[in-house]
Amino acid sequence: MADMIVQSPEEVVAYLKAQHNLIEDMFDDVLHASDPQAREKPFVELRQLLAVHETAEEMVVHPRVRREADAGDGIVDARLKEEHEAKELLSEIEKLDVTSQEFIDQVTKLRDAVLDHARHEESEEFPILQRELDSDDLKRMGSAVRAAEAIAPTRPHPGVESAKLNFAVGPFASMLDRARDLIKQAIG
Repeated sequence: MADMIVQSPEEVVAYLKAQHNLIEDMFDDVLHASDPQAREKPFVELRQLLAVHETAEEMVVHPRVRREADAGDGIVDARLKEEHEAKELLSEIEKLDVTSQEFIDQVTKLRDAVLDHARHEESEEFPILQRELDSDDLKRMGSAVRAAEAIAPTRPHPGVESAKLNFAVGPFASMLDRARDLIKQAIG
């Protein structure tokens, strides 16, 4: 999974935008796999990146947007609602046969929702951070996002969309998810 994490740039907004682009490409890899059986590996990688990316935003970005903007609460609450819905859909997709048309239909639905969510972040949240924070703060936030991703769960956990819940539940969920991922990888 480490190869999926964008290593640069240092500044949080550029880093997260680069991840948004990577996520879009990964959706294409899943949806356009040459063989239905070949969907599984890129889907697992996509699921992992979505999980760590959203957790990091919930822990680092959203709380800062709430503090920095008068309208921050409304903006963040709308993003958290989108994230919750995406986590629920992703949890349902995990149960589907990757070779089925239903899988493709649901991944397409998820892709549309995730890309719309990313556009909202880029047009509503990121400009607030860029306007209110200096470059050192943006770099520190970039480091904090990478640290949060390193310990984040690798599977969706609907209902855990706040910074407080991610700090309280996240380490345990992450440990269980990462053990589950290793066991699944070992047994195939």
